[in-house]
Amino acid sequence: MDNLSRRIMIVAGEASGDIYGAELARETIKLDPDIHFFGIGGARMREAGVETLVNSSEMAVVGLVEVLKHFDVISAAFLKLKKILLNERPDLLILIDYPGFNLRLAKIAKKAGVKVLYYISPQIWAWRQGRVKKIARLVDHMAVILPFEAPFYESAGVPVSFVGHPMLDLVNVNMEKAEAAASFGLNPDQKIVGLFPGSRRNEIERLLPVIVASAVELKQRFPEVQFVLPLASTLDSDTIAPLLTSAGLDVTITRDRIHDLIRACDAVISVSGTVTLEIALVGTPMVIIYKLSPLTYQLAKRLVKVPNIGLCNIVAGETVVKELIQDEANSNNISDEIGDILTNVGYECAIRNKLAEIRSKLGRGGASKNVAQLTIKLMEDQ
Repeated sequence: MDNLSRRIMIVAGEASGDIYGAELARETIKLDPDIHFFGIGGARMREAGVETLVNSSEMAVVGLVEVLKHFDVISAAFLKLKKILLNERPDLLILIDYPGFNLRLAKIAKKAGVKVLYYISPQIWAWRQGRVKKIARLVDHMAVILPFEAPFYESAGVPVSFVGHPMLDLVNVNMEKAEAAASFGLNPDQKIVGLFPGSRRNEIERLLPVIVASAVELKQRFPEVQFVLPLASTLDSDTIAPLLTSAGLDVTITRDRIHDLIRACDAVISVSGTVTLEIALVGTPMVIIYKLSPLTYQLAKRLVKVPNIGLCNIVAGETVVKELIQDEANSNNISDEIGDILTNVGYECAIRNKLAEIRSKLGRGGASKNVAQLTIKLMEDQ
């Protein structure tokens, strides 16, 4: 095959996928500089040289009701990629998580005779396990990042590789807590609480108000407490500033060095998602919160087969940090849990010790490099 003709379509529909997609593109281009990546991604993937035909920030929604609201944007993106798959036939399609969209796209790729590499499994082991049959029909290879996922796919006859978790290579903090705090202009001698509202717009709308209300309650209990908030690449500050201002809350907002920011914190209020694993790998105690629309929640409650929703708890195989879901995710419960972490040294240490065990369960790193090698192999086996 002529290397100059190698074109890879890659689809990452949200912020965490954008990070992983960027690392994968970089590692693949190191192996073959002539490969051209294009598809759906965000700022990180663009920096890595991916031509983004659709910005992932427009796609990052969760829940049935929320997807319906964004149907026009998502549908237009799908049709654009479908046309390219059928008419231009790239050498490979790489799908990153985002299953509702990506499995439909895999079906088109199959029809077009384009091989499919699926990186980061949809959480079908948690709900809708029947989809593994669909994946077996549509996907040429699964690259999974959680160790228990490989046997799940093997038993269904899906070619699979456990590549390790990409977050292991990305979370690397060398600063001590006091140094990290000072680097953000914070006082290391006063308590610091992280407010992590997520990367999707509908998450911000639903969860930022309760996070802010919790912060207001914490400020009343601990007048010296400082607040920090990392802003995802998919969002702009206008999304959050009015709510913080109207609450009279002084919050340090940053886009960069999220892992140093996590190290600076004594405790974090975090939405459920990949970020809970980042926080766990740094070792900072947290409370995980989540709310869906009532309809989506009722559907999810019937379908979900695992006892935890927080990725750090799922990897640990136990509830290491408290999860507050739906009505339980209220400002009283959240501020009480953070208050316990800030004041009960034994409780805080117990959480930190459990978090320290999570890293050892995720493999040895090198995930992006491992997937890059798989990418080249799949194209060479055409």
